[in-house]
Amino acid sequence: MGIFGIFSKEKKEKLDEGLSKTKESVFSKLSRAVAGKSKVDADVLDNLEEILVTSDVGVETTLKIIDRIEARVAKDKYLGTAELNSILKEEIAGLLLENETSERSGFELPSDKKPYVILVVGVNGVGKTTTIGKLAHQFKNAGKSVLLGAADTFRAAAVDQLIIWSKRVGVPIVNQGMGADPASVAFDTVKSALAQNADVVIIDTAGRLHNKINLMNELTKIKKVMQKLIPDAPHEILLILDASTGQNAIEQARQFTAATEVNALALTKLDGTAKGGVVIGISDQFKIPVKYIGIGEKMEDLQAFNRKEFVDSLFN
Repeated sequence: MGIFGIFSKEKKEKLDEGLSKTKESVFSKLSRAVAGKSKVDADVLDNLEEILVTSDVGVETTLKIIDRIEARVAKDKYLGTAELNSILKEEIAGLLLENETSERSGFELPSDKKPYVILVVGVNGVGKTTTIGKLAHQFKNAGKSVLLGAADTFRAAAVDQLIIWSKRVGVPIVNQGMGADPASVAFDTVKSALAQNADVVIIDTAGRLHNKINLMNELTKIKKVMQKLIPDAPHEILLILDASTGQNAIEQARQFTAATEVNALALTKLDGTAKGGVVIGISDQFKIPVKYIGIGEKMEDLQAFNRKEFVDSLFN
């Protein structure tokens, strides 16, 4: 088990705090749904369905969970409402487990890929630049050498923000300023990483969705130039989503996964929302592992997503 494999008491407490609004919302509704009921019947299941949908789990995922619980109720005729919490917990944990692709923690790097190249995508305003800064901080704290690439060159603010984060974290950055060719920035970043023998490269990209074809073409070009230097780069295409936007985050995931080969997700701003159920829905609908969750403003508040701890925190 790597150094991030152990979930510390401090991290657990921070996760509990970050999910408190979602937990309060779900369980206040759940307690009302089972009030006066001794067994799980059709009314309880109807109420549970409504609770999950309004908690932004999503309709498709909610129906899947309800079907699984109905099957368990049919098997055990005497299933009581007291067991509903544990059943719900088991079924949600099961769904998340089905979408796990690796036992490796989010901040651990494969030994056979150096530098490990992460291409970050997502619309403006979801916390993309902040997440990159926090990622760089976590990797640096783990003793890894990190290089940032400012390839979101369509907004001066995006370049400036990433420069600020690079200084704050204390990691180098490749920057050609606003208006530069994003693919050129990506190429120079990977070239510099190879020359410096860096462990991990994190490249920011423009957060635009108004024209999916342009987005697709731009990301394809970035990947092609990087692959001249590292044939299997990028190793990770990380989509950043704002959990507080609920169903809008699911729609963004749908559009980005159609435009490029996203293979990892980060959900930000979980601490400020009661819509934490969106983590479950997104993981289930897109079959892409959630690698990171943002549960606060501090640099340490980006956590590697731990399925077991997430579900425990939500239900205990």
